[in-house]
Amino acid sequence: MRIFGIGMQELLVILLICLLVFGASRLPEIGRALGKTISEFKKGLKEESGSDTDKDSKKTQQ
Repeated sequence: MRIFGIGMQELLVILLICLLVFGASRLPEIGRALGKTISEFKKGLKEESGSDTDKDSKKTQQ
């Protein structure tokens, strides 16, 4: 199984390095913060695309 050209062994090595650098207690906090960041980014993209369509509809009404 290859994700983005990275195999399972490489993913395990990356996870082990993160575990050593941040510690076991910090990994859930980092994952939670990363998840919130991604969800806020997606939310911002949806709001931005919605405001573009509002501007276009206002231009056509004038």
